[in-house]
Amino acid sequence: MPARAQRRDAQILKKELKINLVRTSHYPQSCHFLDACDELGLLVLEEIPGWQHIGENPWQDIAVRNVGEMIRRDWNHPSIILWGVRINESQDNHDFYTRTNHLAHELDPSRQTGGIRYLYNSELLEDVFTMNDFGFPLRPPNHPLYLNTEFVGHTYSTKREDQVERVAEHTLRHARIHNQLASDDRYAGGIGWCAFDYNTHANFGSGDRICYHGVSDIFRIPKAAAGFYRSQCDPSEEIVLEPAFSWSSGDHSGAGGPGIVPVCSNCDHLKLYIDGALKTEADPDRTTFAHLKYPPFMVNLSNLPLNPWGDLRIDGYLGGKKVISKNYSGKGIDAQLLIESDDRELLGDGRDVTRVVLRAADEYGNTQQFSSGAVRLTIEGPAEIIGENPFGLVAGAGAVWIRTKQGAGTVTLTARHQYLGRKQIKISVLASLPEGI
Repeated sequence: MPARAQRRDAQILKKELKINLVRTSHYPQSCHFLDACDELGLLVLEEIPGWQHIGENPWQDIAVRNVGEMIRRDWNHPSIILWGVRINESQDNHDFYTRTNHLAHELDPSRQTGGIRYLYNSELLEDVFTMNDFGFPLRPPNHPLYLNTEFVGHTYSTKREDQVERVAEHTLRHARIHNQLASDDRYAGGIGWCAFDYNTHANFGSGDRICYHGVSDIFRIPKAAAGFYRSQCDPSEEIVLEPAFSWSSGDHSGAGGPGIVPVCSNCDHLKLYIDGALKTEADPDRTTFAHLKYPPFMVNLSNLPLNPWGDLRIDGYLGGKKVISKNYSGKGIDAQLLIESDDRELLGDGRDVTRVVLRAADEYGNTQQFSSGAVRLTIEGPAEIIGENPFGLVAGAGAVWIRTKQGAGTVTLTARHQYLGRKQIKISVLASLPEGI
């Protein structure tokens, strides 16, 4: 992907997920991504290519060279705070990792080194003990500088379309880990596995060569767990209210409504209404999540009236003042097709791109989690579609990318759904200066 899409990933991490540190697992990233991290204040752990395997001496020589190439290329990026100089999740190799650390410190004495490991008692040659730990509770830090670099991930692979209790548990697992990390100053922090679902090989994934390890899907569309990360920002930056459940009566175990469900928010009190009538109130769960600044709310929605099943409204309060309100339809039908692009202006250089997200939504604009159906796309103007066409919605949403051709003009993308009708979006393509000017 070209510059705009690379920068967009950094923007999603910082502005939508509200995180402050990204690990470039397991290879150096596009310079455009790192430029955006510099501008946004998104800290970076950058590491050399590799996963588990260590070869013979000629292979190791190349890996050492990779350390030098990474540092020489990227040492002027102020966002980088840690060089990853160990092959991800590899066995100890004293001589090899002595070389990688020596070269990193020789080239850049101003930054620390780390090496991503899964062996709790492995030899520490780096400055920071960077450790993948997928258990819960986490192991206690066994070194003065201890950074957790993977958790949850493949141990609880979750799709956006999964049954609602799994989606809620996925959210809570991320919250529990961060609560433990915040409970002990000996943890230097934690980096969850991972931000986005990704393509993989036949020996991994969910049988379709996709790893559903992200808190957002492969199109960067957030899952419920993304709402937990978003909710950890200060309300002065954004007031967040993200339920980690779907508003339905029959998709939960047992009977009598959704049960006890998580809502991620940086508010200090919630009120929940059904068809305008107050049903319950809730405060943050500071007992289970005592160390989080903004704990999830565990809201009791048991024993609700099934007939009639009305619309849900959640109001969020700060200091006794209502600051946010969200509505969710109780009708259980798809009401509208929505189409949204990340950008409305592109360059006509033959390679610029933007993401276009397609969603089936209720009348309030909430994605219908179990909606499907094909969306047929047509495009006019100096651009082309990257992605499947017709496009099959999964869990009510999906995305394609629009790539410009050379030349200026207006791009019109039309989406047609079999029963939600037709929606259209226009994107201006600006003339690009010739190279060298």
